[in-house]
Amino acid sequence: MAELLSSTLIGAGVLFFLAGSIGLLRLPDLYSRLHALTKADNLGLGLMVVGLALRAPSLAGALKLLLIWLLVLAGSAASAHLIARHARRQEEAP
Repeated sequence: MAELLSSTLIGAGVLFFLAGSIGLLRLPDLYSRLHALTKADNLGLGLMVVGLALRAPSLAGALKLLLIWLLVLAGSAASAHLIARHARRQEEAP
């Protein structure tokens, strides 16, 4: 049962990654693209981490996966903020 749940969560995570990639290609402006990438990829990675944590051989391995996900969340938010702020400043420049 845990194997099926793990596979389902990993598959759902892959679908969110795919949705974020499609959003990157299809959405019209930078801010919409950033939103699609950060939200879909963070949720996709979270689902994949939970799916992989169910397969982890130990609690330490599962906690390491969770730590990696939290670090990626922080890095993703910070980088998206910096990109959006830079783009906003470029629009204001004469």
